[in-house]
Amino acid sequence: MNEAAQPATRQPVWFLVLFALAAGGGAIAYVPLLTVLLPLKVTALMGAEDVPSLARTTFYGAIIASLANIAFGMASDRSGTRLPWVLTGLISSSVLLLMIGRAGSLIELILLVMAWQMCLNMMLGPLLAWAGDCVPDSQKGLLGGLLAIAPAMGALAGSLVTFESVVAEEYRMFTVALLVIVLVLPVVMFGRGRELPELTRPVSKIEKASTDQLRKRTAVSRMWLARFLVQISEAGLFAFLLFWLRSITQDFHENTAANIFSAVLVVSIPLSLLIGRWSDRHARPILPLAACAAMAGIGLSIMAISFELPLAITGYVVFGIAASIFLSLHTGQTLRVLPLPQHRGRDLGLFNLTNTIPSIVMPWLTLTLVPGFGFSALFVLFAGLAIMAAVLLATIPRRS
Repeated sequence: MNEAAQPATRQPVWFLVLFALAAGGGAIAYVPLLTVLLPLKVTALMGAEDVPSLARTTFYGAIIASLANIAFGMASDRSGTRLPWVLTGLISSSVLLLMIGRAGSLIELILLVMAWQMCLNMMLGPLLAWAGDCVPDSQKGLLGGLLAIAPAMGALAGSLVTFESVVAEEYRMFTVALLVIVLVLPVVMFGRGRELPELTRPVSKIEKASTDQLRKRTAVSRMWLARFLVQISEAGLFAFLLFWLRSITQDFHENTAANIFSAVLVVSIPLSLLIGRWSDRHARPILPLAACAAMAGIGLSIMAISFELPLAITGYVVFGIAASIFLSLHTGQTLRVLPLPQHRGRDLGLFNLTNTIPSIVMPWLTLTLVPGFGFSALFVLFAGLAIMAAVLLATIPRRS
């Protein structure tokens, strides 16, 4: 299908930018808390028992996040409106974030984190589904490219709120909540009424049985599995990057690892924009995803054979950039292939499981392989999963 065959209605760039900033606000809502602020809070409460206590807190929170994303996606489908859910989730999750900072016991903290995850996903699930209601297929690549700013904003916010000369310790949670509100609220205020009829029209029972719908369902299942496979690698490197680098160079500094991680995210932004725009102009939405998954596999293969620091960092940079581009563009193209507009929120909630399940699966893979075979065996497995994802995507029919 060429671009001329796409719906004529296009969204203005300002709307896409506001939505990308809102997605960045969503990342800021959870990245600083889960990576820095929550571990510090658990340590302050539990002392030497902080690691198992943090594991319990994040595990229960991840379960609630998975269920809430699906539930509120379904609720926004049934209500026929998204933005009231987004606004309610924004306000309630911001209040709960402040309460987490004041928790006085582990039980209280766990319950507050579970409630916060529920309210946060009340915002995030309908917000992404709303993008599917508004952004035509001819702009899905550009949207995906813009979404690459979200993880970078989350990482930068984590650095900002822990920089004591900028944000005092007692104002960290407040600063995070304020940043989220400032970034999410504009698209809620100025984006009302931008839903497109051709993107929200329900599919009838007769249409569900059509060849085009069956083709879309095949594409959806392959895209779900491909993202899941890549996310296992992403989750593994997110958690164990520093440990791996220190297995090569014992005194490798944590700040250097954080800088490499941040640099990869920042470099990914312009590349995601360029590649996403190319996929729109040439009507090739899946090809960049397959290529990025393959490049991620190559980067992981380099890491598996790396025993010196320069080659190891090179392999990680190749993997990190390819995986970041893949994940951002994949989000945009998922909105394109979902077959049933009337169940878009629910289906995106099911896709969100590709983000949460790997965080549960990955530690067990690591504990199984690394003690006996080293990180190389883990990276060989990850490389195989990424290549499998590339094959799954490359064999999706072009019309899907």
